[in-house]
Amino acid sequence: MSGAELKVETFTLGPLQTNAYLLSVQDGDTERAVIIDPGMNPARLLTRIAGMKVEAILLTHAHFDHMGGVDETRKAAGCPVYIHDLESDWLTDPRKNGSMRWQDVTPPLSTDEAEYSLADGQRLELLGLTFKVMHTPGHSPGSVSFLHGNHLFSGDVLFKLSVGRTDLPGGREVDLYNSIRSKLYALPPETIVYPGHGGRTTIGFEMANNPYTG
Repeated sequence: MSGAELKVETFTLGPLQTNAYLLSVQDGDTERAVIIDPGMNPARLLTRIAGMKVEAILLTHAHFDHMGGVDETRKAAGCPVYIHDLESDWLTDPRKNGSMRWQDVTPPLSTDEAEYSLADGQRLELLGLTFKVMHTPGHSPGSVSFLHGNHLFSGDVLFKLSVGRTDLPGGREVDLYNSIRSKLYALPPETIVYPGHGGRTTIGFEMANNPYTG
């Protein structure tokens, strides 16, 4: 499986238009998959994964719009959930994941605990491929980005021509810019960035054009 080609599909879910990513490889007659950030109202995603072997749900962070579909997806796929330790209790606490704060957008949300924790520098062996975990706090304390080859899944840290907000509980501006400049901008410029909202971009484009990180 070391030569497997990674396919990336985007599902924009829920009232905040959150990007869920379905990563898959073809292994003989079986499609093996990993899901990043199954957001609210995941019906289209669940339809797509029917018949797939889903190995894991990876969370970039635990704000409600990124974890709102975790329970439905976990039950449908029968797979474990991974999240950074700093936000492990956010899944079970609507006050921490923000769903209690925006009740005009969502009812209070909580899920079962994650099965596995994530840490900076950790390497996950999934789909016969290796994914590096990068702790990239600032938008939230446990925000992580996932890197495989030239594919970077940045959550709400770095967007096309923008950056994540830092005014939510646990956010910290100095940490956000440090995460971007010292970790993400250290990656090759051709690295493709798959953000939590909006369209794809590249590290090189953001280094040259992002008005917040110059």
